[in-house]
Amino acid sequence: MHLVMRRPPLLPVIIGTGFGSGFWPWGPGTAGAVLATAIWLLLHALMQQVPLVLTIVALIVAFTIIGTWATAKLEPFWGEDPSRVVVDEMVGVWIPLLLADGWTTALAALVLFRFFDILKPLGIRQLDRRQGAFWVMADDILAGIYAALALAAGLLLYHLIAS
Repeated sequence: MHLVMRRPPLLPVIIGTGFGSGFWPWGPGTAGAVLATAIWLLLHALMQQVPLVLTIVALIVAFTIIGTWATAKLEPFWGEDPSRVVVDEMVGVWIPLLLADGWTTALAALVLFRFFDILKPLGIRQLDRRQGAFWVMADDILAGIYAALALAAGLLLYHLIAS
């Protein structure tokens, strides 16, 4: 891939880097996921469960669309699937956060998402190897789905044992 040697446009940088969290030097993907979890925690403090879930679904859809656009704009400057682009981690962690009901389940959602995102089992690695802005988003969406399934299983097991 031929990289452009000038400064990338500002709006894709803001979106793609998760409002700058992707510039964190030690684990930018984790920084983006932590930021998205913090956003969820703030919204959780301000909203009832149903509006919260609807808001997170809207964020997932909106950030998948604008994140794909931002990634496509940034790849000519930063290369294929640049580590500074963390909007995909934000979208991915919001998926299991749909099941969270407080800070402990939010933390579990974050940990499970990062587990699947880093290890890339069960087809995630195959999506990660594909080229293009959509595929940058797709592997994290799948990691988020697996994290949500694992969280749901854990919550079900907890409720079965607790009752």
